[in-house]
Amino acid sequence: MAITRERFEQGMTVEQYKAQMTQNRPTFEANEASAAVRPEDVAFFESLPQAINTLVITEDWCGDALANVPVLAKLAEQSGKLTLRLFLRDQNLDLADQYLKEGKYRSVPVFVFFDQDMRELGHFIERPARATAEMQAATAALVAAHPEVSDLGGSFDTLSDEARKLRGHALGELRRERSGAWTEMLLDDIKQLLSGKVTAA
Repeated sequence: MAITRERFEQGMTVEQYKAQMTQNRPTFEANEASAAVRPEDVAFFESLPQAINTLVITEDWCGDALANVPVLAKLAEQSGKLTLRLFLRDQNLDLADQYLKEGKYRSVPVFVFFDQDMRELGHFIERPARATAEMQAATAALVAAHPEVSDLGGSFDTLSDEARKLRGHALGELRRERSGAWTEMLLDDIKQLLSGKVTAA
């Protein structure tokens, strides 16, 4: 189902999204302030011949959304070439179900890029593949270090409290240590996705 401009405009601006956040607004704003957007990233978007309409599917509680959506918000502010509209996944399943990870999972965040005529240019789901590989390696190392916690390598939503705490702490530390590198990966992947697809209006 094509996404119309009318549907796109029903989304929240970044400021409206922050105003309704109930769990992690301070973290979102801190990540937005500290996002390491490189001059070459800003220059790439500034050089585009037209602004990009960017539909964002997200949720307040999601760690990847808290890491990646603020980067796009800062890039939009600095470049003037991204128009962001944010939608809560659980209130907009008609959108979420068009962009399932692996065709199965309602993962967030999702970034969908459109030209000014609302033709889709591409989409990006969750996090860079290289960041996922690092998280999987860290989880495997954690499982090896804690054989006494039998479910440590399972799906996060099925973990015991002990496993959830251990893995959450370890991956949170990894995310903090690698935030700058993962931001660069994110923006490199998005630039690659858009390269050659944006033409003059």
